[in-house]
Amino acid sequence: MHPKGVVCLLSALRFHALTTQAPFEVWLAIPKSARVPKAGYPPLRIVRFSGSALTEGIEDHIVDGVPVPVTSVPKTVVDCFKFRNKIGLDVALEALHEAWRAKRVTMDELWHFAAMCRVANVMRPYLESLP
Repeated sequence: MHPKGVVCLLSALRFHALTTQAPFEVWLAIPKSARVPKAGYPPLRIVRFSGSALTEGIEDHIVDGVPVPVTSVPKTVVDCFKFRNKIGLDVALEALHEAWRAKRVTMDELWHFAAMCRVANVMRPYLESLP
């Protein structure tokens, strides 16, 4: 792993049980200027975050006795919309509907992270259509 790396996107969705996807690589967010870690296993899929996108909405979870930073449920959902071209809009919509149905996100949390990640306009029609 990377000292400043954060498990995100499909790996975080899987961790939070919000997707039917089974990623074969670990999606890891690292700072824009950081070096890519040279790990053989597990295979990594690197995405670059900066500023508050890398530091806000991060939760530490214990996995096999090791603290692992993972993006929170609302941050993960918003990140899926931000990276919809890499993971697919269908995956982002599935995550949004599943998190909303399970009452694991609030509208305020989603709007906060959507504004922070500059995808509020992209997400607006989907958020407005939620029951």
